[in-house]
Amino acid sequence: MKKKMLVIGAVAAGTSAAAKARRVDPELEIKVFADGEDISYGACGLPYYIGGTIKTMEKLLARTIEDFARHDIEVRNRCQALEIDPGERTVLLRDLVQNRNFTERYDRLVIATGARPMLLDCRNSNLPGIFTLRTVSDGVAIKEYLEKKKPANILIVGAGYIGLEMAETLSRLGLSVTLAERQPHVAPNMDADMAAKIQEHLEQHGVRVLVDTEIVGFEGQETVQRAFTPSSSFPVDFVLVSIGVRPNTQLAADAGIKLGVANAIKINSRMETNLEGIYAAGDCATAHHRVTGKDVYIPMGTTANKQGRVAGANAAGGSEVFRGVLGTGIARVFDLEISRTGLTEKECMPAGFDFYSHSVECRTAAIPGLAGPIWIKLTASRADNRLLGAQIVGRNNAAKRIDVYAAAITMGARLEDIYDMDLAYSPPFSPVWDPVLVALNRFR
Repeated sequence: MKKKMLVIGAVAAGTSAAAKARRVDPELEIKVFADGEDISYGACGLPYYIGGTIKTMEKLLARTIEDFARHDIEVRNRCQALEIDPGERTVLLRDLVQNRNFTERYDRLVIATGARPMLLDCRNSNLPGIFTLRTVSDGVAIKEYLEKKKPANILIVGAGYIGLEMAETLSRLGLSVTLAERQPHVAPNMDADMAAKIQEHLEQHGVRVLVDTEIVGFEGQETVQRAFTPSSSFPVDFVLVSIGVRPNTQLAADAGIKLGVANAIKINSRMETNLEGIYAAGDCATAHHRVTGKDVYIPMGTTANKQGRVAGANAAGGSEVFRGVLGTGIARVFDLEISRTGLTEKECMPAGFDFYSHSVECRTAAIPGLAGPIWIKLTASRADNRLLGAQIVGRNNAAKRIDVYAAAITMGARLEDIYDMDLAYSPPFSPVWDPVLVALNRFR
């Protein structure tokens, strides 16, 4: 009898697992189940679809059901996994179109159930006009609402990457935007001094920024009309809640699969769970942090694709490992670029590192018309001079320089190993001393 692999979930991790498993074992029977309509899409592109930079929803889709069928991978959308029976090696599923239950046997199972948006626990948080942005259908619903209802006063709750990008998107549509963040500064995964530059830039572009601010309720008749903080209120007619995600792990927990940090599925470097033959990957799973050595929950599309690839390979009989994450991220806010990798100062302290930091301000190129400002902050270990983290804020090709630091941290580089890296120089691209090196040399 043919070996059979089932995959629950069909966005980044699930489809990557299926595709890799097919390459490892051309004879393996592979079935993928997704409870939603759309599969294999790039959620990071949703703000740009809403803003019109990406013209059609189809441009967000990486692969279709038909693409997978050509590789003898069966993908069924609108099919919800209800129960996993590890003893019998079966999954109970429900066909949401035909409203019937059915059971599938597996030899190997990959759980890629992703995450769901966190919601505000406050008064009238379910009023029409209050949205989250996680799926293609969310993006379509928001775009249609903006076009039909033509709201004027926008509230975005949460100033992480999606909140920041949507502040730009909705401002460019000519709307009045308020960005509220309950933490002391925007971009909570960066240090306060770097985040201050982002807030200043937002305000220069007309975004009203409220930090240390909690939204405690809404009012409205047919749609949302007013938002409340503990001390004030203001009119709103569209709200985006972007305060993070929670892993979808109830299905796994009910089957006896061990959960870890943030209630994500605990996995090892081979993406194996505590139950034989069951793997997990993506936004429902933990990851190993390469600097702290601890499990973390940092859901990112890049991580989901890599973890899915490893899970699929091993489920199909291969032997691969996923070595971990650095929390590397990048975003654009109007014409300001932001990025980070490794540990910030505030992350070093609870991790137990004795650290020190330096910041520099430079220019990104030697030609004035092409140059923009760039601020770089680096953090290093006092004990062994290892580079622990980097943050960048700037313009004109600033933020992707974070990849140099991510590579150095991945290799466990000490500062003395990388002070004089042989980086490329040409006036349109860099000063003769690239800002990457200028920041490193501040430690000398």
